[in-house]
Amino acid sequence: MKQRVLTAAALLVLLALVVWQIYTPVFIAVIAIFSAIAAGEIMRCAKVSNKFLLVVGVIAAFIVPLFSSESIFEPIIPTYTYLKFMTAVPKSAYVIVVVIAYFLAMLKDYEHTKFEDVAITIVASLLVPSGFAMFGVLRDTTGYGNQIGIYLIFFGLITALGTDVGAQLGGMKFGKTKMSPKISPKKTIEGAVCGIIFGLILNAVAILLYNKLSDFGLTTKQITILLAAEPFIAFLGMMGDLTASVLKRNFDVKDFGKIFPGHGGVMDRFDSSLFTIPLTFVVSIFLVG
Repeated sequence: MKQRVLTAAALLVLLALVVWQIYTPVFIAVIAIFSAIAAGEIMRCAKVSNKFLLVVGVIAAFIVPLFSSESIFEPIIPTYTYLKFMTAVPKSAYVIVVVIAYFLAMLKDYEHTKFEDVAITIVASLLVPSGFAMFGVLRDTTGYGNQIGIYLIFFGLITALGTDVGAQLGGMKFGKTKMSPKISPKKTIEGAVCGIIFGLILNAVAILLYNKLSDFGLTTKQITILLAAEPFIAFLGMMGDLTASVLKRNFDVKDFGKIFPGHGGVMDRFDSSLFTIPLTFVVSIFLVG
């Protein structure tokens, strides 16, 4: 428990640093590093042995978040300049080239590299990093420098964290009915309900604080949309947690990694957020439309 508390405190310090530098390249650098580490964790747990897949997969996972927004490198690289670079070649072309390279690596080392290795690498290096890229997309979803984008990131994180904490505490107090005993025996339906309610309360408090302190407050309509969507996002965030649990059971590992002592790896910490952050982006389309 002591180790978990110390690690949590260190993560809060890192979060404070990222928020402080959220409109500098430091923000996307941290996201890209987490993305690369998460990709490496998944491929290592899946026992992908092909060195080309491992190396290129981690590099691709680092690069994907860098394409999240044309303003992501402000003020070092101006938005217009980076936009020209991003649009010079369609993003789909990069994806096609990388996927073809993975399959060529499989053909070269077909005796030791299976199709499953390529499939896992595609998920780890392209799909999961796309979830991390949503942090950059959300930051600039209402325009570079607009504080609503920052709040939307916190909305997704609070939904994931609040639901997780509320479900754990509620499950310990009221839990009786197993939600998915074969995947995660400790999770209960009662705990899940408590988690959703707790996350909703935390977000309601966060909205009040945001509107009080921000120069760009949320309108009544925007608040209604966010609070109405929160329970659905919270529920699907729990499904993200269960999805990660299925992967770990398939790979026969307890945690994806050990980078956060007492907590596991990057994927262990961001499994729910990789569902809540992209879903928050979907809601933001209606929010700012």
